[in-house]
Amino acid sequence: MTASWRFSTLADRHRALGSKLEDWSGMGTAWTYDKDADEEYVAIRTKAGLMDVSGLKKVHITGPHASHLIDLATTRDVEKIYPGKSAYACMLNEAGKFTDDCILYRTGPNAWMVVHGSGTGHEELQRASVGRDVSLRFDDNLHDLSLQGPAAVDYLAKHVPGIRDLNYFHHMQTQLFGFPVMISRTGYTGERGYEIFCRGQDAGTIWDRILDDGKSAGIIPCRFTTLDMLRVESYLLFYPYDNSQKYPFENEGPGDTLWELGLDFTVSPGKTGFRGAEEHYRLKGKERFKIYGVLLDGKEPADEGAPVYRDGKKVGVVTCAMYSPLVEKSMGIARLDVDCAVKDTKLEIRNKSGSIKAAAQPLPFDDPKKTKRTAKG
Repeated sequence: MTASWRFSTLADRHRALGSKLEDWSGMGTAWTYDKDADEEYVAIRTKAGLMDVSGLKKVHITGPHASHLIDLATTRDVEKIYPGKSAYACMLNEAGKFTDDCILYRTGPNAWMVVHGSGTGHEELQRASVGRDVSLRFDDNLHDLSLQGPAAVDYLAKHVPGIRDLNYFHHMQTQLFGFPVMISRTGYTGERGYEIFCRGQDAGTIWDRILDDGKSAGIIPCRFTTLDMLRVESYLLFYPYDNSQKYPFENEGPGDTLWELGLDFTVSPGKTGFRGAEEHYRLKGKERFKIYGVLLDGKEPADEGAPVYRDGKKVGVVTCAMYSPLVEKSMGIARLDVDCAVKDTKLEIRNKSGSIKAAAQPLPFDDPKKTKRTAKG
């Protein structure tokens, strides 16, 4: 944790569960617990799990030019986002290459919160703010507790009036156990879930109460890295682990296009004027690779970074993989040559332990129509 400069008030609770608090994005984060991660994966897919994702960076943006700043820095049409609504967006550099993703929360006419990961999101926002009547405030007192899984809504409905009516990618200002919170119907699991934004001084009590009261419903604490199992099934990318920052191209600098990552849907139709827009549109059809799924024979998961071959030629790399004890399949996210990113293309994954036969499969593996995360009532 020598690089950590941000701290969760739940650190002692994570240590008690066996975590050594590995650094992620400057915060000591629970990458490990003293139990099998499969148990947590199954809980989130079948009941619910509670995670501390406070390592995500929260930036409040207020002032007359707040919307203009976000319009310049991100790929979304901000005028379609009203107070109480949020949207998933990307940020690009001048070369039209991905630098970070984020969720935009509109909390008022001239007030926003941007939550992003370990990319350069904060820097992109600062750059767009120069010369504009706007305030940017980085908020590490605001903690983010993510309650994910089919039992999450039943649990919260006992304590939060109206939670069943909260639609996907919407949020509400409310109270939980008497504490002021903002609850957002978002998450990073592919399940119906909620993120509870609370003050650092309240996070411990909220964490304890959910786990104590929710134990009978099967709610358990989950480590941050359980997300790797869930995100493979649900096509959720994680910067920089799926990007060329980790898997660079020969003789090229880092940076992937949204067309390559399958994130072009984050650009609102017809939007121009955001950073990197001209290059983004120019690079359509010039993909060097595609993010795609791989389905492996047997139960052995692919190694992280395992090379992918077709007919003896290297055609890609597996960026994240898992074996699901629920569907009894081994699968992964891969960066594949464009001509290999076609359903049922026969491939070979070369693990350190040996080669495994595989086939290219479209993403997501789980719930492709997003019926779980968007369910009503």
